[in-house]
Amino acid sequence: MPRVQPGLVVVDKPAGMTSHDVVSRLRRLLRTRRIGHAGTLDPMATGVLVCGVARATKLLGHLALDTKAYLATIRLGVSTSTDDAEGEPTGGADASAVAEAEVRTAIAALSGDLEQVPSAVSAVKVAGKRAYQLAREGEAVELAPRPVTVTRFDLLATRRGGDVSGVSDLEVFVECSTGTYVRALARDLGGALGVGGHLTALRRTRVGPFGLAEARTLDELAADPALSLDLDAAVRTAFPARAIDSSQATALSHGRWLDPAGLSGTYAAVDPDGRAVALLAEHAGRAAPVLVLRPADGS
Repeated sequence: MPRVQPGLVVVDKPAGMTSHDVVSRLRRLLRTRRIGHAGTLDPMATGVLVCGVARATKLLGHLALDTKAYLATIRLGVSTSTDDAEGEPTGGADASAVAEAEVRTAIAALSGDLEQVPSAVSAVKVAGKRAYQLAREGEAVELAPRPVTVTRFDLLATRRGGDVSGVSDLEVFVECSTGTYVRALARDLGGALGVGGHLTALRRTRVGPFGLAEARTLDELAADPALSLDLDAAVRTAFPARAIDSSQATALSHGRWLDPAGLSGTYAAVDPDGRAVALLAEHAGRAAPVLVLRPADGS
């Protein structure tokens, strides 16, 4: 069997699967255990899930995945125990008379730099346990607010009534920092309007530089089990590049440092053949490897 090449697979995750389920499916399709994912999606959510294959699993922790974009549906008029449609109703009030101007004002107040309290059933750890584990065990979970940034929170459409009286469904677009909970935005929006609210649908359209244009469904991957981006293309997409010569490439492959080039942040060192050799960061007069992508021993 040919050796699995390192790279990224950008999956359009279906509803009803955990991120771990997707990884398990990819392991069977690509016939390798060395697969991991970045940026977990809840089972009800769909959309972009970035997965690393072979040596590219080491790349996942360094990818610039600090901004994410979502299309979501928020239902006003009902709050739930999980802040989404999978929880039990916990209250609410008739939202059919809430004016669009009020909604837009409340949305504006939930934009920018915020202190957000995560959902009680989030993966945030409390005393060594995940919050959702404590909630399932019947314990009251109180989480501290965390700083997040909501770059965009746009109201796209409003649907009132439908099959359920007294509710309003809002179609929204959210662009935010990593660690932001869109279902917490739904909860807080409903709370600010005094009617309760929860998330009924969530589709992630982008993680860092990777969007739906690169994503493929699991059925498409089953028909053609291939990478979305090989290692070099993934690195070029995610990082600025510095050209290096062959001798510098050899030095980096052994974990040695280079003279600095005056670049900030993490960047890629690319050899004359266009191959990404390492990720570098400059500090104390050195450009030192953060991650060696092509080590001399081939590991």
